[in-house]
Amino acid sequence: MISPLLRLLLRRLLLLMGAYVLLRLGFYVANQAVFREATTGQVLLAFWHGFRYDISALLLLNLPFLLLSLIPAFSFRWQGFLRGIYLTLNACGIALNLIDTQYFKFIGRRTSNELFTITDDIERQAGQLVGHYWFLLIPFAVIFGLVWYFYPMPTANDAAYYQPGKRRKPVLRTTLEIVVLAGLTILGIRGGFQLKPLRTGHAFMQTPPILGHVALNSTFTFLKSLRADAPERRTYFPSMAALRPALAIRQPGPRPGVPHDNVVVLLIESFASEYNGIENGGKGYTPFFDSLATKGLFFRHHYANGRRSIEALPAVLAGLPALTENSFITSNFQTDELHGLGELLGRNGYATSVFHGAQNGTMGFNTFAGITGIQQYYGLDEYPGSTKSPDFDGHWGIFDEPYLQYFARQLGQQRQPFFSTVFTLTSHEPFPVPAKYKDRFKAGELPIHASVEYTDFALRQFFKAAARQPWYKNTLFIVLADHTSQTLRPEYQNTLGSYKTPLLLFHPSRTLPAANVERITQQADIPASVLDYLGLAPNQPLLPFGYSVFDTGTTGRALFLSGGSYFLVHHDYVAELTVDNKVRLYPYQKHALPATPLAAPDPQKLREYGNELKACVQFYLNGLADNALYK
Repeated sequence: MISPLLRLLLRRLLLLMGAYVLLRLGFYVANQAVFREATTGQVLLAFWHGFRYDISALLLLNLPFLLLSLIPAFSFRWQGFLRGIYLTLNACGIALNLIDTQYFKFIGRRTSNELFTITDDIERQAGQLVGHYWFLLIPFAVIFGLVWYFYPMPTANDAAYYQPGKRRKPVLRTTLEIVVLAGLTILGIRGGFQLKPLRTGHAFMQTPPILGHVALNSTFTFLKSLRADAPERRTYFPSMAALRPALAIRQPGPRPGVPHDNVVVLLIESFASEYNGIENGGKGYTPFFDSLATKGLFFRHHYANGRRSIEALPAVLAGLPALTENSFITSNFQTDELHGLGELLGRNGYATSVFHGAQNGTMGFNTFAGITGIQQYYGLDEYPGSTKSPDFDGHWGIFDEPYLQYFARQLGQQRQPFFSTVFTLTSHEPFPVPAKYKDRFKAGELPIHASVEYTDFALRQFFKAAARQPWYKNTLFIVLADHTSQTLRPEYQNTLGSYKTPLLLFHPSRTLPAANVERITQQADIPASVLDYLGLAPNQPLLPFGYSVFDTGTTGRALFLSGGSYFLVHHDYVAELTVDNKVRLYPYQKHALPATPLAAPDPQKLREYGNELKACVQFYLNGLADNALYK
């Protein structure tokens, strides 16, 4: 018979386990479309795997409560204090998991310490976030109320067990139980007897892997990310000399006699391929973009390198894909050697700038722009009137239409040649539309659709304004998205579809170099493509992950990290490197990844693409750790 102290503790932890079953069920129901390829049996197995993560997370979260619970005091005041600690700690865990039922729709993974990287943004948006997601308060109140109501309190018999006259009996037993409890707590937190402690990636070692998000809980991913160590080094290849051939490096060659045009990158918030018409049989919300795409080079097999805005800028400005769980911008690797387009073009006489209509410092964009050598950063502080401007959306920053007009005017004041990037924001949750356009851009089947229509209109107005400027005819425009967002079309609801975004290169007066628009492209191709187009690529320090889109000697590739696995997209196959270092091969279909890999893949392709993916991962992770990305 165990002591009342441990019996109470066990009942209190089991109550939390029950609460986390409800939270996991809510997460699954809210995101069921993402997991539709899984059978009922596979989903139930994911729930079963989830107990392991729940035990680890709850023990880690409740360590202060566990320690205080070992004090054998049963007074009402002390037990009330313990109950307060218990409810406070676990209210945070419950809230995190409920928030992720919605946040997962945007970032495609459970929450990590990124909440600390956008703390200021959350504080500024707290009112509108509560207003938009008020319904989450209902399940929070229900689950928290159940935990509060059913919290086990000690009985008179429990208190009597520790009366002075009886204290001698249970001392030895209690001491032994505390030692056993400490051992079990350590075992539970590390997730078992295996060699290495339980990690997020272990959740994805099931079929289909995407069910790892169901097995996980947000408390676990958040707490683990707070003490995240440097990414694990890889040793697939014994040396850099052995690795380089598999890395498949492509450096653009000389392009003599090309003009040093201006370059403008339009990085559009949440502008997923799912929303345009040109990729969906004319059914979309972007009529202007669709028409512009017919006049330039539109790459139909383009993929983002990440699922978050904070991951887009490193890929676009420096060719650095998002191959770690935490973003480069907020990592300890910010001081690593990095050569971005700002620096490389600045050396060749370009004026360089980044524009973002949100609060200065949002997601560290201003800092990262400086790291990549950008000379000027324009944020909300630089916009006339700032938050007092009638163009302020009341949430994040300046509406896209007035901000892009401002951007066009500012470009007219830049010294030519210039390189400038603008990052839009209106098509970001809560997807606002200016009051004067409420009747013009009405909500579609998803909340984001009206916002995307408005942003497309803002693009049209930008190009109208730019066309009147003298710099327009000497400018290469690159239009792409930072990541995908809300999804409705089943054909995009898979691992590959969740990274499918458009890429357009447009020049109003010059024929662009020949390019295969059916090649695979990615955000990390932008630096090599820009330098290649301008004839500045030879002998420049470029990261090896991206290719120039004008390189006709390759069919391209794309890299991303999803669900603990690394993916390499080629025109014929998609290779996956799992958390346990197994290589899988899938047939490539545009924005569609089968639920199961090939049972008998081509051995040569499996080896070739597997080695290429391993080389990219080893070069990336070890290069960050050793500050050796350019060696």
